[in-house]
Amino acid sequence: MAQQLYWDAIYEIVLALKARYPHETLENVSLGEIFQWTIALPSFADDPELANDEILAAIYQEWFEEINPV
Repeated sequence: MAQQLYWDAIYEIVLALKARYPHETLENVSLGEIFQWTIALPSFADDPELANDEILAAIYQEWFEEINPV
């Protein structure tokens, strides 16, 4: 069974999103889409009500940095 994901596991969420959406460049992705995609992950087990813009922005930033290394 896959590890369950919670909002505080930003990097693990990013890896799961990156695997599910490998060709996403994030140029036109909204925080709302990040939210929807995250809660749709099969291994996501946290309460969607706990999400906020800070968490979603952290996921976005980590994902952006993961696919655009310096």
